[in-house]
Amino acid sequence: MLQSISDSAMQHQAQQTLSGKGGRTGWMVLFGPALIAAVAYVDPGNFATNIEAGSRYGYALLWVVLMSNVMAMLIQAMSARLGLATGKNLAEVIRERFPKPVVWFYWVQAEIVAIATDLAEFLGAALAFNLLFGLSMMQGAILTGIITYAALQLQRFGFRLMEIIIGAMIMAIAGGFFVELFLSHPDQGAMVKGLLLPSFPDSYAVYLATGILGATIMPHVIYLHSALSQNRISTEPSQRNKVMRYYRLDVIIGMTLAGLVNMALLALAAATFHRHGYEEIVSIGESYKMLAPLMGGNMASYIFGFALLLAGLSSSIVGTMSGQILMQGFVRFHIPIGLRRLITMVPAIVVIVLGVSEQKALVASQVILSFGIPFALIPLVKFTADKKLMGNLVNRPLLSVVGVAVCTLIIILNAYVLFYSLFE
Repeated sequence: MLQSISDSAMQHQAQQTLSGKGGRTGWMVLFGPALIAAVAYVDPGNFATNIEAGSRYGYALLWVVLMSNVMAMLIQAMSARLGLATGKNLAEVIRERFPKPVVWFYWVQAEIVAIATDLAEFLGAALAFNLLFGLSMMQGAILTGIITYAALQLQRFGFRLMEIIIGAMIMAIAGGFFVELFLSHPDQGAMVKGLLLPSFPDSYAVYLATGILGATIMPHVIYLHSALSQNRISTEPSQRNKVMRYYRLDVIIGMTLAGLVNMALLALAAATFHRHGYEEIVSIGESYKMLAPLMGGNMASYIFGFALLLAGLSSSIVGTMSGQILMQGFVRFHIPIGLRRLITMVPAIVVIVLGVSEQKALVASQVILSFGIPFALIPLVKFTADKKLMGNLVNRPLLSVVGVAVCTLIIILNAYVLFYSLFE
């Protein structure tokens, strides 16, 4: 299991906060899980789908990013609620309550989704090393593996340190894109229209919207967030509602930050590429090369490249942590973190060796992710609506209904993508 994040100092400070003696900043100890989860919402897969959406359709699909982010808030709050109420993560609850064959099926499909996730993260970081420093994709992939493995070793010094490091990374990514968006002078009227008026310009836009959904609502962090919340602090049942209020605020802050980054990235592509008629600029590599001439300086490309690098490295760390949760939660099997890091590098290396377009691989990986969402979301909604399991943190009926509606919508979109892929 993940190294315990409920060390004595944090436990003490959290208890002081809950008793009203934590001071002005005492509440901050309860924050952090959602920032870890938020990293997965700004990974290289998001770069790929948002750049393609912005360059092809301008601001028209901004509403998809907004709605996906609202759904993500709901789902991640449910995940945190499950971990807090049960002291177990989603994979462990599934193992305890589902038949063994179903549990093994869940584990296999979750690992496939995790592989698709790691593929996007590794390719993104390797591409960033290639664009910024001229390394080959293979060299970049190997360097990514080394850096992420070294970062994962920091867990031995306490999980709070990992939260601070990853939080700093996502803040740097956000800062870079907000600066670039400001310099690109986006059409504010068109942005508002794209946010508030849902539309699909053509059938491919639906396929791309499902990719955005898959890149935004990440199945592996549904499992991870419940693990980050389980046993984070020891509380009496009477205190759990108060803790959940902090966790809910944590989710709102983390997911809002991730959503703003995704909106800024799509709007940047619309304001630079689409506005100047470069509607076929759909790859990350092309974006890096074209930002400098379109925005009047190399700094725009460098900011983009370093944001991509931070996104790839941080999300790869989170992806490996999620993989450990899946394996240990579903089948109670543990492998050394270094071995898992090595195994999950293989798909990305195969893609690099075969010369597959990184853009096609990235977008396809996000579509695979969207197919994994219902398998995580259905049991999450089921368990959090169970009064015997959840106690005083059970979902309100309206929340469960909304969860079912979100799951139904995702299944319908996935069915459309399957039809589109087979018959278009």
